[in-house]
Amino acid sequence: MTDPVAALREIHSRIDIAAKAANRDPASITLVAVSKTYGEDLILPVIESGQRIFGENRVQEAKTKWPPIQDRVPGLKLHLIGPMQSNKVKDAVELFDAIHTVDRPKIAEAIAAEIKKLGRSPELFVQVNTGEEPQKAGIPPQMTAAFVNVCRNKLELPITGLMCIPPIDEEAALHFGLLAKLAAESDLTGLSMGMSDDFETAIALGATHIRVGSAIFGART
Repeated sequence: MTDPVAALREIHSRIDIAAKAANRDPASITLVAVSKTYGEDLILPVIESGQRIFGENRVQEAKTKWPPIQDRVPGLKLHLIGPMQSNKVKDAVELFDAIHTVDRPKIAEAIAAEIKKLGRSPELFVQVNTGEEPQKAGIPPQMTAAFVNVCRNKLELPITGLMCIPPIDEEAALHFGLLAKLAAESDLTGLSMGMSDDFETAIALGATHIRVGSAIFGART
């Protein structure tokens, strides 16, 4: 069984090594500990070890699981890293500090409306379908700049970066490099890319946010 505290230390060590190899400051890389499907028995020791930023895939799971923990531990930040249905946008804007999956105009419009209603704005990333996979959410690469422009100028959304999930059967570095290029073209500095198996490659190519779950908490059942 994985010891999440020891695993977290190992991840931080690997982040430091990868960042220094890329002539980057390790502090410029945000570790999002992906806690989807894991319970308090695994999450609380990681919090006690100092981790404060966690990622969830489902709004409903996060809404049930996190408020009691946040009541006990101030300063925790939640990032939504999974696809969102339009009927969950209000809950997402209320609960999450960052949303990495702004992936289509309908969702962008709904987020903009809820931000105005609630007076609360999470940090926002546009999800790019770098592999143009039909089963995967995200804006096609060739439409990214136009979509970011609409989000910023028409909807007045605070887009800070881009996010991608590379195809499992392709070289991740190609997709991370493409995402970095697209971000630069839109003057965006945030790059949410890299997971348990490839975050060091992502750091080498400029990731500002890495999303690591199983390498900290162990295999999901």
